[in-house]
Amino acid sequence: MNKPVLLFDGVCNLCNGSVQFIIKRDKKNVFLFASLQSEAGQERLKKFDLPVDDYESFVLVEGDKFYRRSTAALRTMKKLGGLWKLLYAFIIIPAPIRDFVYSIIARNRYKWFGRNDQCMIPTPELKAKFLD
Repeated sequence: MNKPVLLFDGVCNLCNGSVQFIIKRDKKNVFLFASLQSEAGQERLKKFDLPVDDYESFVLVEGDKFYRRSTAALRTMKKLGGLWKLLYAFIIIPAPIRDFVYSIIARNRYKWFGRNDQCMIPTPELKAKFLD
């Protein structure tokens, strides 16, 4: 089975909080995770010819396709199921508008939420959900 992989900024507190949020609600064990800075993350960015030094984008890899920014976030909510999938209705808002808001948050995420000196290290229980 080819699970969707979420790539995130491993030193961003907002991003790490988002990953923890998703893990708690991923009852069907749908997702795998990798930081954008990790070897696994870098490999996937290169595979899709995405910049390997731009950590402002949340990336969802589904098989041979990838989604970035707000589209990745909305597709993730849809896959979580439950009431979270209702957020996918925001997909009707044109991507440039959604991504404008996303970009404001991404540019200010360290200032507003802080950052760590190193990527999150998963607990032994969660290690299987992370690619490296």
